[in-house]
Amino acid sequence: MAIGRPNEVAQALWYTARGQAEIRQETLPSPRAGEVRVRALYGAISRGTEALVLAGRVPESEYQRMRAPFMAGDFPFPVKYGYATVGRIEDGMEGLRGRTVFTLHPHQNLFNIPASAAVMLPENLPPQRAVLAANMETALNAVWDAAPGPADRVAIVGAGVVGSLVGYLCGQLPGAEVTLVDVNPARAELARCLGVSFAMPETAKGDCDLVVHASGNAAGLGTALALAGEEATVLELSWYGNAPVTMSLGGAFHSRRLRLLSSQVGGIAPSHRPRWTHGRRLAAALNLLADDRLEVLLAPAVSFQDLAGRLPDILQPTNGILCQPITYS
Repeated sequence: MAIGRPNEVAQALWYTARGQAEIRQETLPSPRAGEVRVRALYGAISRGTEALVLAGRVPESEYQRMRAPFMAGDFPFPVKYGYATVGRIEDGMEGLRGRTVFTLHPHQNLFNIPASAAVMLPENLPPQRAVLAANMETALNAVWDAAPGPADRVAIVGAGVVGSLVGYLCGQLPGAEVTLVDVNPARAELARCLGVSFAMPETAKGDCDLVVHASGNAAGLGTALALAGEEATVLELSWYGNAPVTMSLGGAFHSRRLRLLSSQVGGIAPSHRPRWTHGRRLAAALNLLADDRLEVLLAPAVSFQDLAGRLPDILQPTNGILCQPITYS
């Protein structure tokens, strides 16, 4: 049953105009029956998606599909957006107080959500690393879509957070030859930490059984197509917003009978859809984050109070940041 308490003032990040964000206040009522109140501990910026939101580049056709859980406002602006928060339940349904949870909630220091939207963290998962859960869920769904097998040669073009997590998961397959491909040579150390190989685009080995593209750049998609072997699959994980993408489908694209496949986390991969729910998939993603090697993806945390002013720099594509954690303490 819900436990009554006075209204409290919460702070939330809003994207207010192209290139601008601010922290706004809102009053929270007491949690209703079936709800819990969560005080945020950590969050994370989803750099690819939130860069498009900040730039006002969400296509009008995707305004409804792009709505995140508990989002407020409307695209393009103003919107309260985000989907990676780890917090502690401090009020609401009896028996849950004090539990640490992950939830797909915008960047906000205090909020009420249905208890069903709060996913309990595994005991062996540090709360700060749990902010990667949404990224791991995307990577897991992509691997289900791509269906790599043991001993396959797999290339992942684009060693951002999602691409690196796809590489990490594929690297667990027995005998698989997995390579992260990126234009940034500093990503070689990241690949080493994750237990996979690294190559620059011009030196990457071709004739791959599977290529996953996650660079967010049309040139990267061209590299992915070039690395694919005969009748191989190229899985497109990048989302370009409203930017047009040019790629070459001439040359050997048809003669090699390449298969270009999209993957998007909003729908569970068809191979698992009959048996899996979104909740089960998110819980599985949290369990997969228990490996300490994944700490390499986390940049030094930024304070929530400084977030609005720091966002333009955080979302610069050339700054080398992988996952940008937020701390609320």
